[in-house]
Amino acid sequence: MRLSRFFLPTLKETPSEAQIVSHRLMLRAGMIRQHAAGIYNWLPLGTRVLKKIEHIVREEQNAAGAQEVIMPTIQASELWKESGRYEDYGPEMLRITDRHQRDMLYGPTHEEVVTDIFRNNIRSYRDIPKNLYQIHWKFRDEIRPRFGLMRGREFLMKDAYSFDINYERSKHAYNQMFVSYLRIFDRMGLKAVPMKADSGPIGGDLSHEFIVLADTGESSVFCHKALLEMSVPKNVDYDSNLQDIVDEWTSLYAATDEKHDVNVGAKLGSDLVSARGIEVGQTFHFGSKYSVPMKALVAGPGGEEVPVQMGSYGIGVSRCVAAIIEASHDENGIVWPDSVAPFNVGLINLKVGESDCDSTCAMLEKAIKAEGLDVLYDDREERAGVKFKDMELIGLPWQLVVGPKGIAKGVFELKRRETGIREELSLDMVVKKLAASGKHVIRIAGDDI
Repeated sequence: MRLSRFFLPTLKETPSEAQIVSHRLMLRAGMIRQHAAGIYNWLPLGTRVLKKIEHIVREEQNAAGAQEVIMPTIQASELWKESGRYEDYGPEMLRITDRHQRDMLYGPTHEEVVTDIFRNNIRSYRDIPKNLYQIHWKFRDEIRPRFGLMRGREFLMKDAYSFDINYERSKHAYNQMFVSYLRIFDRMGLKAVPMKADSGPIGGDLSHEFIVLADTGESSVFCHKALLEMSVPKNVDYDSNLQDIVDEWTSLYAATDEKHDVNVGAKLGSDLVSARGIEVGQTFHFGSKYSVPMKALVAGPGGEEVPVQMGSYGIGVSRCVAAIIEASHDENGIVWPDSVAPFNVGLINLKVGESDCDSTCAMLEKAIKAEGLDVLYDDREERAGVKFKDMELIGLPWQLVVGPKGIAKGVFELKRRETGIREELSLDMVVKKLAASGKHVIRIAGDDI
């Protein structure tokens, strides 16, 4: 992608409304622009990160046996009245009336809708278990939207819903999602710690929040330091008994501020980590909370009608973008992990219009893209300082600098954004090094411009 054609409206100054790091950097890096309070336009750079996060989520949810669907954003109020949540949910639900004076709502979550899908299509225990998920926009009318994507009103979310015949099977579904979440956040470059949580308006008595530790996190969290060193399982058989993995991750102390026990914390002493945290996902097991009032029943092995046992599992996809920035930035800008970076390599031409520089950059761009990497080629007629500052701000993992002096010596400067380490390498070595680093990156199609 040529930067001269790419829509990237970066800002030199931080807008006054941006109070936290992720909001400031997303505005300055040209990733988002505010449309209304708590509602944002996603520009090309931000959209690319969203797509890469979606890709990771889809791969891991599919691997865990979940199946993707798309449910409507506008929902009928009757379903919520059936479940008993229409009045209970509160003013965060945006209630609307259509032209026929029917009560509708903009979905803050989809338990009722997916339960309705299930009860209208599945009748026997032989047709379960099922786990349906979507990646879709939702709306919750926050009274004070702030902190950019951290406390917005409209947000992109992955929500999954499991259906099982009994508690034991539904607990296995819960464990599948728990382990899948460990893998999802690890692939994003995030260290997410599962912490026991309240179920809130979703319901149920088994729930975990997945919390990313960050200095600028929104709330206080506490955990055993050993949790920060635990390895996420690499090869998972989701049909096997996953309870040992879940037990390993939940046996050590971890609590949000609301759940923190100061006595337990005192006993842990130096093993207790006190930090700030950002919630990026939550899992819920709520049994028959929805299936009983909404009559989501299946015929059991003996022919008797049984209410299905359910769970729901959410990941804030758009919030993950902000969480990654909060956890990975420096004084110059964003520092993207390789797996979710909008582009993998920033190619900087120091002398646009000079034939050797132009032809060498074109050759490098083609060679790097052939290795499956996304390249943002800065072909603008700008000063070198402007180009370097913009590349630091948008935080691509690699910066490759091409100039007349380097070409004369047959070398190019390759910089790793995360460490700041610079190397002078030949063309072949540049391509080999980038290819080796890009084995697990996600490619966005349509960049041949």
